[in-house]
Amino acid sequence: MKVSGAPSTDKNVAFPVLALLLTLGACQPAPPEGEPGTGEAVADLPLPAASSVAGESIDAGALHAAVSFLADDLLEGRGPASRGDALTQRYLASTMELLGLEPGGPDGSWLQPFAIVGIEAEVPPRWTFLGPRSGLNLEFWEDFVAASGVQEPKAAISAAEVVFVGYGIQAPEYGWDDYKDADVDGKVLLMLNNDPEWDAELFEGERRLYYGRWDYKYESAARQGAAGAIIIHTTPSAGYPFNVVQTGWTGPQFELPAGDEPRCTVHAWVTEDAARELVALSGHDLDELVESARSRDFAPVPLNVTTSLTLDNEVTRAQTANVAGLLPGSDPELADEVVVYTAHHDHLGRGEPDPDGDDVYNGALDNASGTAQVLAIARAALRLPEPPRRSLLFLFVAAEEQGLLGSEHYAQHPTFPPGKIAANINLDGGNIWGRTRDLTYIGYGKSSLDPIVEAVAVTQDRVVKPDQFPDRGFFYRSDQFNFAKVGVPAFYPDGGTDFRDRPEGWGREQMERFEEERYHQASDELTEDWVFDGMVDDARLAFYVGLAVAQADEMPTWNEGDEFADEREAALAAVRDQPAQ
Repeated sequence: MKVSGAPSTDKNVAFPVLALLLTLGACQPAPPEGEPGTGEAVADLPLPAASSVAGESIDAGALHAAVSFLADDLLEGRGPASRGDALTQRYLASTMELLGLEPGGPDGSWLQPFAIVGIEAEVPPRWTFLGPRSGLNLEFWEDFVAASGVQEPKAAISAAEVVFVGYGIQAPEYGWDDYKDADVDGKVLLMLNNDPEWDAELFEGERRLYYGRWDYKYESAARQGAAGAIIIHTTPSAGYPFNVVQTGWTGPQFELPAGDEPRCTVHAWVTEDAARELVALSGHDLDELVESARSRDFAPVPLNVTTSLTLDNEVTRAQTANVAGLLPGSDPELADEVVVYTAHHDHLGRGEPDPDGDDVYNGALDNASGTAQVLAIARAALRLPEPPRRSLLFLFVAAEEQGLLGSEHYAQHPTFPPGKIAANINLDGGNIWGRTRDLTYIGYGKSSLDPIVEAVAVTQDRVVKPDQFPDRGFFYRSDQFNFAKVGVPAFYPDGGTDFRDRPEGWGREQMERFEEERYHQASDELTEDWVFDGMVDDARLAFYVGLAVAQADEMPTWNEGDEFADEREAALAAVRDQPAQ
């Protein structure tokens, strides 16, 4: 789908009044006394008065109503700069206004608009690689996908040499450099996904760091002056099957407007089988190259293979927006500090039809569910007799699926200085399978938020666990990452896997099945088998954690030595050094 221009602001756009009223008015009975998640259980926590009563207003009805509208075909998958995007923004702003929040965007607005650049590449059906004795044609979609790395009408590489660069990582703190000062300027780099995971003392073992993310790989290749970068996909190394790459990397790709940062001309992915054939052109064996990359001594391997590729791009300038509502704090000394709740309101829009002909990628779980949770938390906060001491900002960010663009824009242009943001609580993908005995905390062990989260989890009879899929690198895959990069301690609750009244392993099976069959597919829809009880628990927990942070005398901190601790100190120093108003 080609899109251009700003999202519609036509006053005649149909507004879902019924869905809005359902969102605001739906109410389900509170859980019976003594069950996890009851209001009485949080009475001993240092929270504002009547917090438990307010928390009970977070119920299945409110969540279902919001998800059912946001994931409806009417919104056409909420793709950036689309009509569905504009409807989503209006729905969120109108809902928060009706709830009683104040506008939280710049200049007294509900919206924080920002420009995005859409690049839709026309990819040739075949990509040819020439070796010393033979050639290889890879088939678009089946073997590879490619996207432009430049915001220009044409992206072309010509007779560029292909070089295998292992993981494509430079990490001096681990004594690791895959490039070894090799001259790869103008070349196409073939690299592995993930980061070294076989040693717990190296790159934190199986827990994926930012070094293992695809965006780091392309950024790293660009810093070397490479013309192109090709990531070898495997399901274990990516954390998702190749169909996620196919749907995510075709059609319009959106970015923030380019600055002076280095860029590769072409970004690409290939399947493992295709990579094996490509490497074989040079007489090498992929397994042997992979083994050689598992060492600090690895050096880039020229493959004596060349390739050319031209992408004709349709480049459009458009606009999307973050949507923000504010509940000002009640303490004159602390009201200029804020707890920011985030959820991304976008999804993939329309894409490749599935076997049933469905081309709307509704994004019900990802992330209509998180958006619904933050709306429900805002509704609960407004039921408090008095706001918490610090302010609460409810921020629905745009274009997360395009590379965390909305949160990146907010982090670069915040409405509160980062040194005044006490914490970020990010909701991305709700639990649709039921109540759990555990809570997965993405970012556990990194900040002083940990004991707060643990204390609230106890009231729900739940155990806090670190990321239960550490190889996926979830901390670096959602919007809390952009807050962390400017120093803000962040909490990302991701449900649990130990489901009540279910056998051991059942929860992990459901999540892995969703990832394999529905993640970033047209089938991510609201269906009758959704169970909202666990999502209610998680939203209430996030609500209480945010209130506890908003009430505390001191703001949270990163733990000593954490990768974001220096950024926090710089952010705090910046506000300390500001002249008094």
